[in-house]
Amino acid sequence: MLSFFKDYKYFAIGFLILSAVIISIFYSILKVEKPLPIYNPANVETTLVDSTIQHVKKYHKIADFSLTNQNGKTITQDDYKDKIYVADFFFTTCPTICPIMTDHMYKIQQTLLDDNEVMLLSHSVTPVIDSVAQLKKYAVRKGVNDKKWNLVTGDKKQIYALARKSYLAVKSVGNGDQYDMIHTENFMLIDKKRQIRGFYDGTNPRAIDSLLLDIKKLKKEYQD
Repeated sequence: MLSFFKDYKYFAIGFLILSAVIISIFYSILKVEKPLPIYNPANVETTLVDSTIQHVKKYHKIADFSLTNQNGKTITQDDYKDKIYVADFFFTTCPTICPIMTDHMYKIQQTLLDDNEVMLLSHSVTPVIDSVAQLKKYAVRKGVNDKKWNLVTGDKKQIYALARKSYLAVKSVGNGDQYDMIHTENFMLIDKKRQIRGFYDGTNPRAIDSLLLDIKKLKKEYQD
């Protein structure tokens, strides 16, 4: 019996080493993080998608825009070129979900303050009320960093079209006229190609933690 074990000792050692290597390889494969999904209108909840684009299955991107920020500066997609950014829709006189959302945007700002790869963009849904002066007052009160975070106002129809047809952020139907009103808690994560990579409840602290983790994942896509 002892001679049998002696004869197969090296075989057993080799087999154990090979098994350890195979297990290690499988573990590494399983451990690889999957990339964040790319959201197109066809694979987003129907109620969030304008009926005119529900058929779009690929190549959906945030449309070109031209809006005005809290400093009176014109903000376009060029200001977000090669940037990852978080977008939302709010209004300065909102007494309910917007203050919570703004506080959470502030948390994101502070967490990523020195990260030049990530920016924030908040669109006013009451642009008639939210003038540049009003946005500036709000920005100062909420600790907005002008280099990191733009609060924008402008043409209501443009903003509402962005919410419904670009960011897929709103469940209500409308055309941006004077009686139309958007009120959504959604935060959207946008990549450097202007694609939607995630939706988050801007009033939920856990969702904000998930958003921050997803930003890290998204940044890794550009490091490979």
